[in-house]
Amino acid sequence: MKHKITRRDFLKRGADISALSLLGGSLISSAGCGDAQKPAPLEAEKIAVVEGDDCAAAAKRAVDLLGGIESYVPKGAKVCLLPNAQKNHPGTFTKPEIVESVIEMCRHAGAKKISCLSWLPRKSWEALGLDEIIESAGAELVIVDMKDESLFKPVPIPRGTVLKEARIMNVFFDYDVFINLPITKDHAGNRFTGTMKNLMGLNSPKSNRTFHTGNFKNDNIEHLDQCIADLNTVLAPDLCIVDATEFIITNGPFGPGKLHAPRKVVAGTDRVAIDAYCCKLWDLEPREIIMIDRAHQLGLGEIDLTKKKIEESVI
Repeated sequence: MKHKITRRDFLKRGADISALSLLGGSLISSAGCGDAQKPAPLEAEKIAVVEGDDCAAAAKRAVDLLGGIESYVPKGAKVCLLPNAQKNHPGTFTKPEIVESVIEMCRHAGAKKISCLSWLPRKSWEALGLDEIIESAGAELVIVDMKDESLFKPVPIPRGTVLKEARIMNVFFDYDVFINLPITKDHAGNRFTGTMKNLMGLNSPKSNRTFHTGNFKNDNIEHLDQCIADLNTVLAPDLCIVDATEFIITNGPFGPGKLHAPRKVVAGTDRVAIDAYCCKLWDLEPREIIMIDRAHQLGLGEIDLTKKKIEESVI
């Protein structure tokens, strides 16, 4: 199994660096820990795409194409998951079957603890039946009070162009592995949401409010998307598994909206490439989505899909 550098490993090794660097770096995965610890070049990383009606099986197959869950979840690891449970309209939330499948995979890998983290109220999860599914699958739903800023840790963003500080939920730092579980869909503010925008779910709502200059429909899109790209410089999921099975392409992010159903699950570690791929599922041009282009400019991933190995499967 390929060794992955966890946040705890990084914190232990970084005891002799400055407090500022320690705080900013503690969130960054092995991709941001210096040349000696970097994984294979982004061009060599693979995106797995599985099409089929059984989205739970598709999620499992996608992870298997990447080397299996054991490549990301060491035995005894504590794993946090970040599904999207924003609304209960069709095509606006991560399908419960995918969440359940990922929990089962993590359990099979020998994870010590598995939690879904959120600052959304429990009623949002109850409306989807996700609370019961998560808990019956052997995981925990951890709800952080969005109104209590003491539950969020300030994290400097040294490379941030617009966003200079994030406020990440304290409990996040208790975990070894982070798996991002977004749904790709329309967004009225910046046209597209996927792996990178989903990370706002770890940042405090008060901090997220600064991303917006108005309401969704009159936001400064450049400002919003740059903030998202900046946030992604200090948050790096170990794995992204995207629900692209059925999603709204109008009236996002809450819906209801027009549904598009590619019946696909997309998985990998390169957030820029994954979001670029998901854009093309509904004829959006990745370079026209400022968030994706800016993240590419920051070196967070590859926007040119011709440079990626995309392994596709149908089940």
